[in-house]
Parts: sequence; C-alpha cells; structure tokens
Amino acid sequence: MNISYTADELAFRDEVRAFLESKLPEDIAEKVKHYRRLSKEDHQRWQRILSEQGWYATHWPEEYGGVKWTPVQKHIWDEESCRYGVPRSIPFGVNMVAPVIIKFGTEEQKQHYLPRILSGEDWWCQGYSEPGAGSDLASLKTRAVREGDHYIVNGQKTWTTLGQHANKIFCLVRTNTEVKPQEGISFLLMDMDTPGISVRPIITLDGEHEVNEVFFEDVKVPVENLVGEENKGWTYAKYLLTYERTGLAGIGLSKAALAHLKSLAGRRLKNGRPLIEDPTFSRRIAQVDIDLMAAAISNLRIIASVEGGGVPGAESSMLKVRGTEIRQTINDLARRAIGPYALPFVEEEMHYGFEGEYLSDEDAAPLAPQYFNNRKLSIFGGSNEIQKNIVSKMILGL
Repeated sequence: MNISYTADELAFRDEVRAFLESKLPEDIAEKVKHYRRLSKEDHQRWQRILSEQGWYATHWPEEYGGVKWTPVQKHIWDEESCRYGVPRSIPFGVNMVAPVIIKFGTEEQKQHYLPRILSGEDWWCQGYSEPGAGSDLASLKTRAVREGDHYIVNGQKTWTTLGQHANKIFCLVRTNTEVKPQEGISFLLMDMDTPGISVRPIITLDGEHEVNEVFFEDVKVPVENLVGEENKGWTYAKYLLTYERTGLAGIGLSKAALAHLKSLAGRRLKNGRPLIEDPTFSRRIAQVDIDLMAAAISNLRIIASVEGGGVPGAESSMLKVRGTEIRQTINDLARRAIGPYALPFVEEEMHYGFEGEYLSDEDAAPLAPQYFNNRKLSIFGGSNEIQKNIVSKMILGL
C-alpha cells in the first residue's frame, strides 16, 4: 500500500530508518527475518533500546512516558519495523495491562507499575482463559475471596502465553457468585513468585514452549492489587480486549510474511518457470495482497478514529477476524509453494546459527511449524466465530 507522505512524515521515516540501521542488533534482525526463535534476552535487549529512544510505549499518554505519534507515524513505524526485522513487542505489559492501569488504576498503581513496564523490570502475562472458559470468558471459575486486607485466590488459568518468563500476571477472578457472571468478576495484579502459584508448560504441535497452565492454591494477594472496583472487572477486561484484538490483526506481520511468500514463489519452479508466474498461484497472491491492503487501510482508519483518547470499539473484532484469516492464508500459500519440503520438521533448524544441512533451504525451514502454530490465530483473543457475532450485533445491529 502506497501512502503519500508530507515532508514532516518523510522526515520521520528517515529518522526511523536511521535509528533502526544504527540501533537494531544484527543477530536479532536476522532471527526475525528468517523466522528463528527469539529468546527472552533478545526481547529484553530490544525493549531496552526502544525505551532509551522513548519509542516503546507508542500509545501511552506522554505524562507516563509514552510518545505521541500520529496514525501515519504509527503506520510508518510498523512498515519500517517489518522491513528491517524488528521483533514483535510482547504485548501483555505495554499494550494490554498498562492501558487498563492508566484508565482505571490508582495513582499509586500508575506510579509503581508503569515505570517498571517501560524499563523491562516487569514481564507480564495474561490470566484470562481457563479450561472451561475460553471464548465464553464470563464463565470463569478462578475464585478470589476477601479476607481482611488480602484476597485468597484458588483456581487455574490456561494458554498463558510466555508465563514461564513472567514475574507478574494480571488475572480475572470471580469475587461474587450471587450475581450474573459478568457482574461478579474482578481484575487483580499478582506477583508470579507468590506462594501457591505454579506454572506447568504446554508444548505445542510445533515443539514450542509458548503457552502454559497456571495454578493458584490459596494465593494471598493484597487488596491494593485490585484494579478499579471490585466486581467491575468485566468492564476492564472488555477495554483491554479491544486493544488486544486490534493488535491481533497483525498487519505488519502479514506484510513481512507476504514479502517472504513472494520471494519463495519467485525461486520455486513449476514447469520450468517461477511459481509466481503461474496464473493460478499469482491470482491467489494478488487476492491476499488486496485483502491485506484493505485491512491496513481499515487499521489506519480505526487508529485515527481514537486519536483523541478514545478506545477501539467493535471494529477491533472485524480487524481481528480479517487479519487472522489473511495471516493463515499466507501461511497456507507458503506451504503450498514449497510443496513436499513443507512436510518434514526438524526442530534444530529453528535455532539461530544452525550449521546442519537444511532439508530444503534456510528460508523454507520454519514454514511447517509456522503453519501449525498459526492455526491458533482464529481461536485465541476470542474465536473468530465470537468476533463475527460481536460485529453483527454492535456494528450491523442484527
């Protein structure tokens, strides 16, 4: 998608490029460009560089350490980040719990938690889904009972992304069982090293330890760790999810993946000619290119609509649906492009610096695990079926 930039916006783009060329570590960029695994240390190293530049919290108010970028500047940053191989920010702290604390937290909570998120001192994970409460999140059963100046928490969360790295978790817990489900939920902040919290890994189909189960057994949480009012957590959860679902559209990730797909299709041969010249395959690439352009424009429009301090509405559900469908389509086309080389999966090939012999080539190695892992995209963050219901009700009035 081509956008006509003003002189100031072109100057900002040049500033972004100069920053990335001088500050983005080469080993991290190579991992991102070739879809290799990033370590916790990789993410923390890049976060420190961004924080020092003042570009980490791009949608926070300036008074809390954020940076005031226009929608076009955010688009430029996204475009250039993908082109240079910038890692995706881990969203749970900066993009998810921080907006809730800023909007609903006490001044003490803001002063304590926000600087620690900026500095990388705290790594947050999300305690929402449970074994019996995924898309129907309001049916959660993790219980918090107030005893004096503490809550006692018991229950279980699942699919807790990168919980093995986290020292903090924000949780939805049930504090009232006598009202309808949405009215008895509260939003708690917890230290992961609190006695009674345990983490059990879930190894996914691609061999990754990305998600976990988290168990709570008589966990004592200070009352001052409650965000907002007791039993109002559903309101805060919905506020957070609008940010999450907008981010799940993955526009920048899809652009990088599409460029990778075109590169693969340009190197693969069909009947002696590059696959990208095959009419059927090129038509499929053109269609996903058009869909991605439309999603990118919608994303810009939604960002612009909340520039005055609002929050994305049900439009974020629409973005989540289309964005995840586009990412899965690109994964599928890449898998088709390399044909039988998509079948095997050698776990060692996913590591940076692998010196063995690739089964196909270096750029094709991650495609099988990528395809399998990204089947989750249309499920997490609220399944696409649920998001379509939200769109039909809140936007179309059906």
